[in-house]
Amino acid sequence: MLQLSVIICCYNEKDTIADVIGRTQAVDLGPGWTREIIVVDNFSTDGTREILQQVDNPEIRVIFHERNMGKGMSIRTGIAHMSGDYMLIQDADAEYDPAEHARFCRKAAETKAAAIFGSRVLGGQVKYEYAHAYLGVRLLTAVTNLLFGGNLTDVATATKMVRGDVVKSLNLTTTDFNLDFELPNKILLAGHDILEIPISYNPRTYAEGKKITSRDGIKALLVMLRDRLGLTTVFKKEVGAVRPSANEVQITE
Repeated sequence: MLQLSVIICCYNEKDTIADVIGRTQAVDLGPGWTREIIVVDNFSTDGTREILQQVDNPEIRVIFHERNMGKGMSIRTGIAHMSGDYMLIQDADAEYDPAEHARFCRKAAETKAAAIFGSRVLGGQVKYEYAHAYLGVRLLTAVTNLLFGGNLTDVATATKMVRGDVVKSLNLTTTDFNLDFELPNKILLAGHDILEIPISYNPRTYAEGKKITSRDGIKALLVMLRDRLGLTTVFKKEVGAVRPSANEVQITE
């Protein structure tokens, strides 16, 4: 029996968080799989925390950050508290469909892969709201493959599945959106392959709550250079080995 730890990180997602949790729970992962859901709230101020405080389900653990520490730190908090054989990142908005989780589990059971990423471009149906976002992802993916010897088509995908022992060995340090890039950097540097499967994607606009900007893409390039060159001081404020103290995390079981 294998266990999947679904990590849902949220910040001001009151309109979608309950639906995403419900859709995640509704997925039949297939024979041989159990699931835990770890929801990490990054100090939301729009009512998301109040919704999560009402969650009472043995499959779900809710963790509250007592200050905003970035999406990357939320993922790292989830990793620190996971008990599964694999972790899978699920965004709290409606861009990525939790129904895809069963396909990831089948691929993991078949291959025992160290990492499986969901690609938004495999299969030929590419959907982006903004041209600069599409072109930026193509550039970041090409740079990742060049610097780290990967064969990826979509490095910036949010839906990333990684074996538990692998992700806990990577010494992840970023605290913001750059963890999406630090993760594949270090998986590839450690000598593991990253498999991809096609996934659906329903992009939202900035008016609808999209948070990533072109500035994040520039910072991602610098993190790639940091990891390739073995540097540790780039973005010292955000990339240092920061961990939340005990009084900055509240956990509900």
